[in-house]
Amino acid sequence: MMTTLSKMTTKSDSILQKISEFSGHSSGIYSLFVHDEKIYSASADGFIARWNTETGLQDKFAINIGKPVYALIISGNFLWAGTNAGDIYVFDLEKRIEIKHFVQHLTAIFILLVNPLKNVVYSADAEGNIAVWDRLTFDLKLFIPLGCGKIRRMSVSSEGDFLTIGGQDGYIRVFETQYYNEISSFYAHQDGVSAIMFHPNKKNELYSGGKDAIIRLWDWQSGSCMKEIPAHNFVVYDLIYLPDFNYVLSASRDKTVKIWTEDLEFIERIDQRSGGHRHSVNSIAIFCDNQFISASDDKRIISWRILKEEV
Repeated sequence: MMTTLSKMTTKSDSILQKISEFSGHSSGIYSLFVHDEKIYSASADGFIARWNTETGLQDKFAINIGKPVYALIISGNFLWAGTNAGDIYVFDLEKRIEIKHFVQHLTAIFILLVNPLKNVVYSADAEGNIAVWDRLTFDLKLFIPLGCGKIRRMSVSSEGDFLTIGGQDGYIRVFETQYYNEISSFYAHQDGVSAIMFHPNKKNELYSGGKDAIIRLWDWQSGSCMKEIPAHNFVVYDLIYLPDFNYVLSASRDKTVKIWTEDLEFIERIDQRSGGHRHSVNSIAIFCDNQFISASDDKRIISWRILKEEV
C-alpha cells in the first residue's frame, strides 16, 4: 500500500480548517476508529491500516485480511474486524497477531460496537441478526435474530443501559442492556434506517438518518418525531456528535459531510469544491475535541478542525 499525505486549509469564511489527507488504500474505506491518537481504517481492499497523524504514514501494523472489511472497533488491547462474508477477526494490538476468528454470522457485518460499561461487543449483519460478545473472554453471550434486514448502525446510550439499532425494514428498536428486552419500536424511515445515534446528554432523544436522505430527531421513549430535515440528496451513512460544540455531523452517499446544531439547524456543508470527498462518504469519527475525520469511496481519509470561533 502506497501512502501520500497532503496538508491544506479551506476558505477564510468557513468554521472549518482542512488539516490533511491520507491516502494509500486501493479501494473504498468503510470504517474508521481512533485509538491512542492514531487512526485505524478498514477498506474494501481487505486491509486494515493504521496511520500516524503527525507523519501521515502507515505503520507496520497494516493487516491484510484478504476480503473486504466493513466494520472496525478497538476494545482494550484488541482490535475487532467484521467482513463482507460475516467473519469476525480479533487481533492483539501489542503482539500484532490474530487471536480469534468467529463465524457466527453468515452475511456481511456492517457494524461492530463496544459497550464498555457492560463489557460487551455487539456485531450486526445483513440479515438482521445481533450477537453480543463478552469483550474480556470473547464468549458469545447472546444471539438475537431480529429479521429486520440489513443493520448498518447501532448506538449505545451514554450510561450503557440502552442499545438502539436501525433496520432495513425502516424501524428503530431500543433494547435495555441487562436482559436485552425490546422496550421501544417505531417506524422511522422509508426504505431503511442507515444511521442512528443516541443524544449523549438527553436520555430520551436520538437521531436517525435513512435511505430517504432525511435526518430525524426522536423522543424514543414515546416514538414521537421532534424534528425532521431533508438533509442530503442520497442515503445518510453516518452520524456523530461533537460535544465541545454541540454539533451533529452527517455523512452521505451524496459525497458530502454536513454540520448541524443539535436542533438540526444547518451550519456548513463540506463537498468536493470545499476540499472534501469525490465519492460517497461512508464513515466519520471524532479525532479529538475539535477535530474529526472522514472516509470515502474515493480511497481517502481527510482530517478536519472546527475553529473555536467563526472567522
